Amino acid sequence: MNDFNGLGCNMGNLFRLSNARTRSISPENFTGEKGGGGRAEDGTGAIHARGLGIGWKVSPSIRIEPGETRCLADIEGPGAIQQIWMTPANAQWRDLILRIFWDEQEQPSVEVPLGDFFACGWNRYAQVSSLAVCVNPGRAFNCYWEMPFCGRARMTLENRSPEQHAILYYQINYVLTPLPEDAAYFHAQFRRNNPLPYKQDHTILDGVSGAGQYVGTYMAWGVNNAGWWGEGEIKFFLDGDTEYPTICGTGTEDYFCGAYNFDSGTVDENFQRSYVEFTTPYAGLPQVIRPDGTYNSQQRFGMYRWHIPDPVRFQADLRVTMQALGWRTERAQRRYLPLQDDIASVAYWYQTLPTQKFPALPDRDTLEII
Repeated sequence: MNDFNGLGCNMGNLFRLSNARTRSISPENFTGEKGGGGRAEDGTGAIHARGLGIGWKVSPSIRIEPGETRCLADIEGPGAIQQIWMTPANAQWRDLILRIFWDEQEQPSVEVPLGDFFACGWNRYAQVSSLAVCVNPGRAFNCYWEMPFCGRARMTLENRSPEQHAILYYQINYVLTPLPEDAAYFHAQFRRNNPLPYKQDHTILDGVSGAGQYVGTYMAWGVNNAGWWGEGEIKFFLDGDTEYPTICGTGTEDYFCGAYNFDSGTVDENFQRSYVEFTTPYAGLPQVIRPDGTYNSQQRFGMYRWHIPDPVRFQADLRVTMQALGWRTERAQRRYLPLQDDIASVAYWYQTLPTQKFPALPDRDTLEII
């Protein structure tokens, strides 16, 4: 009897047979039903397919009107989402809010602006080459977090723009299969401080209740000071920790698996040192937006850290924070400078249900990238 459920696929088990049933949702098959693809008679590509008939790329994308929320997927389980591909057009990425609901919960377990979810928080393309998220030319968003569900999976996208419609091409690949009893549910939550209050930490995640594991962090960090900004420590408060955490990092770039200011240590022809972008399977600094001295004066950074081989496990509750520290200008006995930066983050984790209610997502003006 074949007992492999088809989940957790990797190079070591791809040879194994499974009774799992592969399905895919896209604008060419909105329900993912077997034999349901390529049947559209109308859609965003209909005018280009005129004279060719059904099956000739009649419905490759959807149009989401200003203020509209579209249901991208509504799947009856058990099963698991295994890959998501999306590419938006005609929209600011912070105007598009991705939500995912598990089973019959009214509370979303994922609520994140689209670009931030895919590790591109500044509404500007950056190549990301990691195991969990890939962003490829041009602005192709890919997610490989496996997302199991017992009863139902529902995914929506809201267009918050009051005047611009959005065009979305997407494909959601999933499998229908039994789940192990210990399968937890994928979660992702967005937070932003702009600016971060003086001498306060940025909260990446709080209010988690249940058992699970923390699996990743993305941060979009806009610096409002000159000089290095990443002396702050990440802290994981686990299972009843109050004033002091169980896990405390040594610096921002250290947590994101870099070192020494993300600086190569070499100088260019103008005798200037610089940040070095990198993107690897588990961690990266894929985006550095450098000031031009006139209108784009703030330095902006995008960083990710995936805890795939080293998930942070908790049994009852979890809180995650990040300090923002730079340096004061004095040279003798230097002191840290608490920063008041624009910091946005996405926390990724798995946990048991129910999902606790998230803090209200900021309104469109508060989310805006200036």
